[in-house]
Amino acid sequence: MASSLIISVILGVLWATILLSSATTVTAAYPSPLEAEAIALLESRWWSNHSSNTSQRCQWPGITCNTAESITQINLSDAPNIEVGDRFGKLNFSSFPNLVLLNLSDHQLRGKIPHQIGDLSALKYLDLSYCGLSGELPPSLGKLTQLEFLDISYNDNINGSIPPQLGNLENLVTLNLSQCGIVGPVPSALGQLINLQSLILSGNQINGSIPLEIGYLRNLTYLSLSSNRIVGPIPSALGQLTSLQSLILWGNQINGSIPLEIGHLRNLTYLDLYNNRLGLIPITLYQLTNLEILYLDYNQLQGSIPQDIENLENLKLLFLTNNSFIGHIPLALCHLTKLEYISLSQNSLSGSIPSCIGSLSKMQYLILGSNLLKGPIPQEICNLANLTSLALSQNKLSGSIPSCVGSLSKMRYLSLDSNLLKGSIPKDIGKLFDLSYLNLSFNQLSGPIPILYATDLYIVDAGNGCNKISPDPFEGNSDLSPYMCPTPVTKKANSSRIPYYIKIFLPIAILFTFSILGCLLFSRFKLKNNHVSVQPTKNGDLCSIWNYDGKIAYEDIVAATEDFDFRYCIGVGGYGSVYKAKLPCGKVVALKKLHHLEAENPTFDKSFRNEIKFLSEIRHRNIVKLHGFCLHRRSMFLIYEYMEKGSLFCNLRDEVNAVEMDWTRRVEIIKGIAHALSYLHHDCCPPIVHRDISSNNVLLNSSFEAFVADFGTARMLDLDSSNQTIIVGTCGYVAPELAYTMIVTEKCDVYSFGVVALETLMGKHPEEVLSWLSSPTSLVNMKLVDVLDNRLPLPTSQLVTQNLVHVATLAFACLNPQTKSRPTMKEVCEEFLSRHTSLGIPLRMISLLQLMNREMHIGGKTKTCDV
Repeated sequence: MASSLIISVILGVLWATILLSSATTVTAAYPSPLEAEAIALLESRWWSNHSSNTSQRCQWPGITCNTAESITQINLSDAPNIEVGDRFGKLNFSSFPNLVLLNLSDHQLRGKIPHQIGDLSALKYLDLSYCGLSGELPPSLGKLTQLEFLDISYNDNINGSIPPQLGNLENLVTLNLSQCGIVGPVPSALGQLINLQSLILSGNQINGSIPLEIGYLRNLTYLSLSSNRIVGPIPSALGQLTSLQSLILWGNQINGSIPLEIGHLRNLTYLDLYNNRLGLIPITLYQLTNLEILYLDYNQLQGSIPQDIENLENLKLLFLTNNSFIGHIPLALCHLTKLEYISLSQNSLSGSIPSCIGSLSKMQYLILGSNLLKGPIPQEICNLANLTSLALSQNKLSGSIPSCVGSLSKMRYLSLDSNLLKGSIPKDIGKLFDLSYLNLSFNQLSGPIPILYATDLYIVDAGNGCNKISPDPFEGNSDLSPYMCPTPVTKKANSSRIPYYIKIFLPIAILFTFSILGCLLFSRFKLKNNHVSVQPTKNGDLCSIWNYDGKIAYEDIVAATEDFDFRYCIGVGGYGSVYKAKLPCGKVVALKKLHHLEAENPTFDKSFRNEIKFLSEIRHRNIVKLHGFCLHRRSMFLIYEYMEKGSLFCNLRDEVNAVEMDWTRRVEIIKGIAHALSYLHHDCCPPIVHRDISSNNVLLNSSFEAFVADFGTARMLDLDSSNQTIIVGTCGYVAPELAYTMIVTEKCDVYSFGVVALETLMGKHPEEVLSWLSSPTSLVNMKLVDVLDNRLPLPTSQLVTQNLVHVATLAFACLNPQTKSRPTMKEVCEEFLSRHTSLGIPLRMISLLQLMNREMHIGGKTKTCDV
């Protein structure tokens, strides 16, 4: 008995030992959650070029942890130098139970989205846009039930259909799958996303009809299905989306009538149904009193424009071009006092142009060409002081051209051709200095042709050096005096009429006056330097911020941003953050501030001082203005002119801003960049090479004017040295020769400019087009229209079309693999300012190979770049 008891005890001890050993083995086999995260980071090799010390992983770039040091965010937009590439699928997603944000936007990931991504059970924010992904969208995305934001846009190689499992994401607020090559219909399961506010599926190959279930998305404010292959009518169920502010369906094959229920969308401000097959507008559409932008052009709309249009009291843009409208232009349009753009061309409108249209003081574009309009051009048009484009061609207008047209000083485009206009051409038209297009041909005009001051109209005839306009804007007017081929004059053309004694004594008086002022200013400056030294801050560091209100202390900057509170942050750059601040004088500026760790880094300190050096020495209207700088203990920052629209990169990604940037604006943006680079390369001594021209470093103001920024990597070009350097710049924009020559020249900027120019025309980075340049034969069958940004309608104006082709030709010239074959920026600038003739073939016929071979290149008289 006792022996049995002893044996039992021994066996019990042995069994307990075995169990304890097994437990220890099991515990060792299964690491803790924090250890699992560390192991997953190492195995992914995403940060292999940065660190292998996982104990410091919460300080790794792009990583944010909670108080327990568990990773909650991986945001590589804050870490542009982290290269993921084909290692994307190597991350063990199941090891990150607390990850709520994963942002890999604009990182070339390559490959498919791994199915394991569905293991991120806590994820709320997922951004994989602009990542070069391919393959189908995995159904496992539907397991991310906490997700609120999902953006996989601009991954052109993704294929397959939208997985219906996305309907499980009941917390989703934003879904963006634009420009992904998606095929198949819109799944009805998306109607389950009842919290969705933004649905963007544009730029794909989606077919079928719009599902009725879309009507369940009662919180939707933005819906874009543009540029797809959607057929059938607009479902009446869309009328249930009463929160909708933007409805964008352009570029499909939608037919039938616009449903009556559209009148329920009282919050709608932007309606774009361009280029479909719609037949009728319901009267309920004119109940949308908040509507600001209305695109109904290039459809099959019939009937007359009703008086009810006056209810659209907030309308700014009205496009009804290329339809079948009949009847008169309604007087009700004159009640829409906010109108800036009216395009009613290519219809069958009759009657006269209502004189009350002159009351629309904000009007900039009045496009009424190719109709059946008759009667005189009303004098009241001359009240439109902001008018830049007046197109009344191909009508039956009679009478004379109002002489007051010459008072419209902002006019750039004037087309009155193919009418029945009589009388003389008003001399005041010659005072339209900004005119770049004029067509008065095929009328019954008589008398002399006035002298035109607008030099942009002229070209140089290669035969006899005669300055004239081509195509001839006066052709087909048999009673006009012979064209005398005048020498173009400028705004200073009348200087010859100044009395000779004024010509002699005025310069002397001016020189004398400036000499006295110069002496006074120099004396004052010298006195100031002798008695007033630069005042240091309390910490003894230099803080010199200048503007029209004088110096502002460092403490005032801190107060303006509430000690650089995140609420004021408007962007994060390569080595610092950018804040928006309102100075005590009332001026709004942008502050570029180094991160704390980077402020102590000598490399970043050098970049910061470089930016001060260059921006304080250069002055150009297309280079961002430096208001001041501050070198303060652990706080270095630059004070720039504030740019309301942000970077060109962000504007091209934004659906609304991208559409607002029409072809004319995009051409002007490209020209602005060219002028800035021409100034840096050819008007600075020594020349300055920017070295990091990219769409991120081009900023836009409220008028979409371009300003080159970010000179942290710029350098003076020593023409007597080899200019060898480490490779700097943004991936995708760097000239290929830098990879093997390591020599910086102006032609590196020229290449980067070519990339940005193409990106501006395409609406996305031209990665695929750049890859074709090494094999030009692949460009034979690729047309220019195939790569242009399909969010914009193709231009109908001949002038805009010519400008587009001209810009594209120069962009390809700048991308020449042979450095010496690229033009200089001065040559590019001069080409932009040259006059060019008609294309000769339709835009849709022009191939990329023709552009690359400069077969469509049109040169002319060159002019000095305007600084």
